[in-house]
Amino acid sequence: MSLAPPQTIEPFASAAANILAASDQRQPIAPLTEQNESFSLGGAYRVTAEIRRLREARGERVVGRKIGFTNTTIWNAYNVAAPIWGYVYDTTLHQLADFAGPASLASFVEPRIEPEIVFGLARAPELGMDERALLACLAWVAPGFEVVQSLFPGWRFRAPDTVAAFGLHGALFLGEPVAVTRDSEAVWLEALGRFEIQVRREGAVVETGRAANVLRGGPLAALRHLVEVLAGDPASPVLAVGEVVTTGTLTDAYPIRVGETWDTRIAGLPLTDIRLAF
Repeated sequence: MSLAPPQTIEPFASAAANILAASDQRQPIAPLTEQNESFSLGGAYRVTAEIRRLREARGERVVGRKIGFTNTTIWNAYNVAAPIWGYVYDTTLHQLADFAGPASLASFVEPRIEPEIVFGLARAPELGMDERALLACLAWVAPGFEVVQSLFPGWRFRAPDTVAAFGLHGALFLGEPVAVTRDSEAVWLEALGRFEIQVRREGAVVETGRAANVLRGGPLAALRHLVEVLAGDPASPVLAVGEVVTTGTLTDAYPIRVGETWDTRIAGLPLTDIRLAF
């Protein structure tokens, strides 16, 4: 098997090491696209692969993917025009049922919160599957809060920067999973395209998100998009059985502070609301 020349790999490895160090030290950095105007999405995903290698070398394990910027209503605000993806690790995935006490924000830079729908894969999705076939790949559906962060001051960046910096992923707090059975597939298929979710801070509604915000079709549309993207990228592994996939925020991402409590009110999906204190 041929290997890329060292001079080709080195810039991506260097960027990966710098980003990981900045995250570990909670140290903001300048966007990579400002440091190198030619830095592209292709290069950013090579940095993602290098970061995965570094994190696995220190004992972390990939358990799934996060899809970011699936909410088309916020693209202009964040200077993006398409979704991105990143890895979820065993160190960043938390079960709310097992979580005791407030969640710490100490390890994040400019953290924000996003309400999302999360899928657990019973089968590996394949390119060309429609939403009904994709639904049949699911073991369960759950609500979740993703804590996202920006190493780039003021949340100012371009799409390649976000990809390289973990897809902005900080942590995923998973609510109660509900099984997808053959008997319930028709109900899920309709509901996942029509539900609403309120995200609340201290009991006050901050925003109401809708299924259609996610690529104008709902969370299954986000899963289909990720399957298509991975199929076109030989350097990135396709989705596998057992992976967790969080499908992107249904609202804007909101700054979070110590002492706050956030929760949801979900309408149109058979899911239990979630609550998270910081």
